[in-house]
Amino acid sequence: MRVLLIGANGYIGRFVADRLLADPAVQLTALGRGDDADVRFDLASGSPGALTRFLDAVHPGVVVNCAGATRGGARELTRHNTVAVATVCEALRRSGCGARLVQIGCSAEYGPSQPGSSTAEDAVPRPGGPYGVSKLAATELVLGSGLDAVVLRVFSPAGPGTPAGSPLGRLAEAMRRAMQSGDGELKLGGLGAQRDFVDVRDVARAVHAASLSAAQGVINIGSGRAVRLRDAAAVLARVAGYGGALHELDGPPGALRTAVGHPRPDPDHVPPVAYPYPDGCGSWQQADVRTARDRLGWRPRIGLEESLADIWMEAACRI
Repeated sequence: MRVLLIGANGYIGRFVADRLLADPAVQLTALGRGDDADVRFDLASGSPGALTRFLDAVHPGVVVNCAGATRGGARELTRHNTVAVATVCEALRRSGCGARLVQIGCSAEYGPSQPGSSTAEDAVPRPGGPYGVSKLAATELVLGSGLDAVVLRVFSPAGPGTPAGSPLGRLAEAMRRAMQSGDGELKLGGLGAQRDFVDVRDVARAVHAASLSAAQGVINIGSGRAVRLRDAAAVLARVAGYGGALHELDGPPGALRTAVGHPRPDPDHVPPVAYPYPDGCGSWQQADVRTARDRLGWRPRIGLEESLADIWMEAACRI
């Protein structure tokens, strides 16, 4: 099976590439903007015609799109998350390769959900910010394309390679600084949010399974369990061996705008407002993952403690 992987150098894409390369039946070609891609191509600015010519030459059986942007203004997010996907869909429609498309979506497409609930694929999407809007528009383009396609709505990925600017990445960095300086007290904020963390290696397994399946439509990829960020911080402290006290900064209930892992502020300095979860999803998200089990034969295997231990291992290397 020849697979064209778009976005192989991204957080999720790197693990998808590793997973696919481990399958001896897969011939992998990576397309992206970086110098180390097999083929350099910018989806946000390249033409569908140029991509079509490449598809006809390579003739993949599956196209996996892990490319996209998670931060930036509405214009940048639209270019990289929506226009780019429109280019992929149009190129596949024009091409004679007949490839299956596996698109990486995001739980931010759903927007806020009721605390205590599990979000299934038939929930009406109500994204609460430009990122979720741009990803939802991409999903609608894929679903309306007439292609053999599946969208994997990934909830909150965690594990090795977690970006330092992400909530879990910032927690690990704050703990690293505290341990390096011998600080016996760590003040953290914005810990009330609850998210469904899924290890990035399990996400890669789901992509592999989706590539081999005939499943179409939207499929949630998550752990099926919401975890409060303050509980994740406690687990991280345990795996890191941090014996100091964790103090949660005061703030309004459910607030998400307090700085996470911000150093102890000086009384005359107000720390900048940070957005632990700039996904517009409010205080709670939890996936209903029964569709992934039933249609892909997929279940998450890696627990949050192992994911956090790997995040800490990378952070500790910076000491």
